[in-house]
Amino acid sequence: MAIDVKDYLKPHVSLSMAERLNLVRRRFADESHIVVDQEAFKKDADHAVLFICPAQVFKLNEKAGTCIINFEDCLECGSCQVARRYTTWRNPKGGYGVTYRFG
Repeated sequence: MAIDVKDYLKPHVSLSMAERLNLVRRRFADESHIVVDQEAFKKDADHAVLFICPAQVFKLNEKAGTCIINFEDCLECGSCQVARRYTTWRNPKGGYGVTYRFG
């Protein structure tokens, strides 16, 4: 099967981040598949997990100094596991999670 070079060289469709995130279908259970050790989070001065997540799943509760987890927005990329050791991520239950569509 030959590749048509003209088709390959056509400009790619440019999508905004919001448009790209709209292509992701999500179905999550009632319980979070992400756990943060709140005591270890409080001891971390830079709170890197707040900045590394592309979906901005983690938010700082400024009053309590704890991490709020909006697991429903998770893209299942695993960035939070790389960022800090106090974050535990596991696959959602079967039938739940994200489904990617390319558009």
